[in-house]
Amino acid sequence: MSSIPQLPVAGYRLTFRAVDDLRLPAYTGSAWRGALGHALKRLVCVTRESACPDCLLYRSCIYPYIFETPPDPGVGKLTKYTAAPHPYVLIPDQQGGVIPAGETLALTVHLFGHGQRHLPYIIHALDQAGQRGLGQDRGALALLSVTQANGMDWPTIYTPGGRLSPQLATLPDLPPCPARLTLRLLTPLRLTSEGRLVSQDRFRFHHLFSNLLRRISLLMAFHTDAPLAADFSGLTQAARALECTQTRLRWHEWTRFSSRQDTLVQMGGLVGEVELAGADLELFWPYLWLGQWTHAGKGAVMGLGRYQLVVV
Repeated sequence: MSSIPQLPVAGYRLTFRAVDDLRLPAYTGSAWRGALGHALKRLVCVTRESACPDCLLYRSCIYPYIFETPPDPGVGKLTKYTAAPHPYVLIPDQQGGVIPAGETLALTVHLFGHGQRHLPYIIHALDQAGQRGLGQDRGALALLSVTQANGMDWPTIYTPGGRLSPQLATLPDLPPCPARLTLRLLTPLRLTSEGRLVSQDRFRFHHLFSNLLRRISLLMAFHTDAPLAADFSGLTQAARALECTQTRLRWHEWTRFSSRQDTLVQMGGLVGEVELAGADLELFWPYLWLGQWTHAGKGAVMGLGRYQLVVV
């Protein structure tokens, strides 16, 4: 039996009302991520340094921890990484289009490990970001409520002007491993292998699993008190041996404009379905299940690489 990754997760849903008509870009998570970053920096930055790494407060400030996530020099061998994975994922319910004034829309936020400590700042920053406006026309949004996932329920934990009462982050319940499953890619999964993009023709299970294993292990290393204890080499070799029973994948092209880089960034990836089966599936099951919260591939924090497991 594979080791079970101990990565606590908390899921929150922020519901907004459109004050103005909104025109949202495709894969709105990119717009939300940029708005969150600007609002969070305005909220917590006290030195107004132009570059965070030069700031005296770099390793104690909430903004770089959430949005730039510098590697911890005390994490040993992981110091080779120039950036740690961010402790959050943003999942908008509206992937582009026009939202008339008065309509509601929601943004789901997953927080991992110690990231939940900063929930009040994230809620306040997203509230401020909504008020400043989102989308091409900078249409304003008013925060109505925040709910938190609790099994199949989503009880309200905050309304503007009230008290915030979140539940603790928990490990997602792991159901028994099925004999067969379908992995359904809901947003583009962008992976690279040996310096090349993984296309629908090149895709193999180990491309996804290796990326997922690395992402989960780094999230645990940098955002929990216990690094992942797993046989990385054995899991990687076993993943190479597992064949997909069927793939129905296609490439979905998408570009986004990066204001930081002042250029268009390629973000296209794979969408569709992959069917998996076999006795060895149990080795990968805890990681595949958890990956529904962490996502995989490039742009995971803005909602890309999102997938759903369907038992067949």
